[in-house]
Amino acid sequence: MKNHTMSILSKSYWVVLPALGMVFLSSCGGEEKPVDPKTIIQEIKTLDSEVILTEKQFNLGKMELGKIEEISFSTTIKSTGMFDVPPENKSTVSAYFGGYVKNIQLLPGQKINKGQTLFVLENPEYIQVQQDFLEAKSQLNYLKQDYERQKDLAKDNVSSQKTFSRAESDYKVTYARFESLKKRLSLMSIDPNSITESNIRTTISVTSPISGFITDVNATRGMFLNPSDVAVTIMNTDHLHIELKIFEQDLMSVKVGQVVKFRLQSDATEYFATVYLINKAIDPQKRTVNVHCHLANEAQSKQFTPGMFVEAQILTDNNKAFSLPATAVVDLDNSYFVLEKVATKSGYKFERKEVQIGESNEKFIEILNTSDFNENSNFLIKGAFNLINE
Repeated sequence: MKNHTMSILSKSYWVVLPALGMVFLSSCGGEEKPVDPKTIIQEIKTLDSEVILTEKQFNLGKMELGKIEEISFSTTIKSTGMFDVPPENKSTVSAYFGGYVKNIQLLPGQKINKGQTLFVLENPEYIQVQQDFLEAKSQLNYLKQDYERQKDLAKDNVSSQKTFSRAESDYKVTYARFESLKKRLSLMSIDPNSITESNIRTTISVTSPISGFITDVNATRGMFLNPSDVAVTIMNTDHLHIELKIFEQDLMSVKVGQVVKFRLQSDATEYFATVYLINKAIDPQKRTVNVHCHLANEAQSKQFTPGMFVEAQILTDNNKAFSLPATAVVDLDNSYFVLEKVATKSGYKFERKEVQIGESNEKFIEILNTSDFNENSNFLIKGAFNLINE
């Protein structure tokens, strides 16, 4: 910033003020001639530490007046992070049983409901499982009857204990096999109660475990899908949250419930969230801690997508202080000045006053020496820079 010394002697100088539109100037003959300059030069009088403007100059400069007011200042911790969803809202879908993909019609971004069929697998081995189940079911009825009969005969000492034990063993082994195959069919999405000798299937359907959106499709028609292969990835965005990273030295200042202001990299719009959880583990390499934040307005979650990068500020302390808009305070070689309005019969008259500043944010600056001013004092809050900085 250039050196500036206000002359003690009276002087006049020129200040360029933006034009508001077409200006009409009077000629010697009394006729008004239109002038269309991009700027209008007005002469403004400065005497000692005073600035005098006419009402026309004040209006052309689009200047504004304001008073000292009490503003809340928050100490902030800057951080970065991204949108994410809880682990229970993510699902990677595989098949419990290998098979050839017979039918799949999925695209990334497609909405899926819980229980909806994702794809169909085909494998001759599915027939064997159903056959074994039907055989076990049929044998179970006979073995159960024989077991109960041998049990009664053993009580009456008509049959030997060895014969009863063999009948009991055969029944329990077959029953265990039957129940095992029944569970296996359930995992294959086949209803055990609906299977008969005439409707054995060669295909099984794989359904969605959650509702959400398809994010990845790795399976294609005709490929053989092993049980370990991830075929589809699904994400539910209903409970979108923000995962921020703060440095360990800031950990003591962050508390659950604090307000978080954030914005996207490509968007100047400011959004709000709340600190919900603070991780207790510190990343040993980066020396950072994760902070889990919930959106203040859940309805806004539809505007965002998991993985979006955010720049955030966590508001840790909230103190009120008497302040002026930042546009009212001008820095001259590390000294700070304002223009205070003084009484005048016509036009506007301002006196330059030095102020001591404290906290500041993007819009306001704290004034420490408020006792030097009257509570009804008016200040030039828009246009002061041009007048003080000349």
